[in-house]
Amino acid sequence: MLKWILATLMLFILTGCWDNKDINHRSLPIAMGVSYNQGNYTVFLDIPKVSATDTIQIVSDSGDSINEIIDRISMNMESEIDLLHLKIIIVDKEFARHGLNDGVASLIRSRHVSPKTLFVICDESPEQFFRKMDRNSNDGTMIYDFFQKNCGLSPEIAYTQTWKIFRSIHSFTNDVVIPVIKSGKTTVIESSGSAIMKNGKMVGRLNNEETLLMNVFNGNKTQGKIEVTGKATVQIVGNTLVHRSSIVNNQPLLKSNLHLKVVLLDTKGKPTLESIKSDLNTEVLARFEQLFEKIKQGGADVLGAGQHFRNDLTRSQLEVWRTTYFTNLNIDLKVSTTIRNTGNLKAS
Repeated sequence: MLKWILATLMLFILTGCWDNKDINHRSLPIAMGVSYNQGNYTVFLDIPKVSATDTIQIVSDSGDSINEIIDRISMNMESEIDLLHLKIIIVDKEFARHGLNDGVASLIRSRHVSPKTLFVICDESPEQFFRKMDRNSNDGTMIYDFFQKNCGLSPEIAYTQTWKIFRSIHSFTNDVVIPVIKSGKTTVIESSGSAIMKNGKMVGRLNNEETLLMNVFNGNKTQGKIEVTGKATVQIVGNTLVHRSSIVNNQPLLKSNLHLKVVLLDTKGKPTLESIKSDLNTEVLARFEQLFEKIKQGGADVLGAGQHFRNDLTRSQLEVWRTTYFTNLNIDLKVSTTIRNTGNLKAS
């Protein structure tokens, strides 16, 4: 009798798998495009082939919200749309300028999309971009490989996931940049730099070189190359950055020490290592100063400088960080370089 009672009770706690759907009955888009026009959204889903006989499928629909459109597409397809494996979301510039707040919040709340999904801005309409990309791709995964660190991702390209955008929208002291791409002339995809985002809205642009410097300042390990005018080309193989923050006369001061480890790729003439170091430090410092001024004009703290002042300012002061303190931020940057070796060159 006790065994029968236990067996009956087990029936109430076992959920089973009655609501699971076979993978053959699910569509797994790898990329999603979203365009915006005066309150109306258009969603494009790029569904790669799953067998040698299948072809890439692009489905689209329009509506008042992204979730509504996805539900309608799923309703009209023979298989259920599953976005948990979505890798990249591509939005147009109009959507970025209008603001990603509602779209990102909707995706995060619905839990249909992984917070690790990459966000990208397209310099052309997503529809046109997908058509061109899929004409040159056999399986529709080329856009995914472009942003993979072990495939095509370059240190001059930003890498921003959905959760970082959601965090920046609700943060007082931390904004983000989003990579900007377009279809290339001789290559399938071409990088156009990155977009400066302030509270989820696009307020400016960075080119690829400035994006590399921003990645270095944010402590990301890069393998970027820098041209030392008239002397050499070096590649960064290591970078460390140490910050010390303080408030002086109600003005924020951030003292930063950047140390670069580089290798020589090629030289012009016979410059000494010391002259290369000196010119490299001067050039990197000048580029950083231009980058700081450009970012401060937009009022977007994409460098995350405000994070270093969270112990120096009250919450009410942090709330006005972008408007009151960031525009008056003084960054005292010192750059030092170590040439680890001379690459494949040997001293004579």
